Amino acid sequence: MWSRLGATTVVMPGGEIFTALQTGAIDATDWVSPYNDLAFGLQKAAKYYYYPGWQEPQSVLELLINQKAFDALPADLQAIVTEAARASTQDMMDDYVYHNALALDELKKSGTLLKRFPDEVLQAMQRETEQVLGELAAQSELNGRIWASMQAFQALATSMHALSEKELYDWR
Repeated sequence: MWSRLGATTVVMPGGEIFTALQTGAIDATDWVSPYNDLAFGLQKAAKYYYYPGWQEPQSVLELLINQKAFDALPADLQAIVTEAARASTQDMMDDYVYHNALALDELKKSGTLLKRFPDEVLQAMQRETEQVLGELAAQSELNGRIWASMQAFQALATSMHALSEKELYDWR
């Protein structure tokens, strides 16, 4: 998506990002979130913090288990593994919400300027993202099913979020 919008993207080890940003080898970066960005000291090398993080709206954890091995477990152990995976993901997400809020406040106190991407940039990112994901979906039947499932869920969740979470966040 970024490349299609004219950016030159590079992938580098996390430990090299600060120096590359500080020396001008790169103009901008996306690391993880305010919590991790503050820990890396990125605010010392960058004046602006743009939002929303289009390419990573939320962090997630992943657990991969061999299906045959999982199926061989007794039902109580399957339930324990399932709940442990669910609980660890929720714990991580709760931790990030809290620490991101603290870190964002610290970034602002340090003089970092928050800037929202302009609507036309967000619209371009959305358009290009949908194009890229559509092209990936066309590469295989599995990709197509995943993309269709994501789109169906997003359509369903968007209308609910407009009436619930978004309204609550705006009201508070």
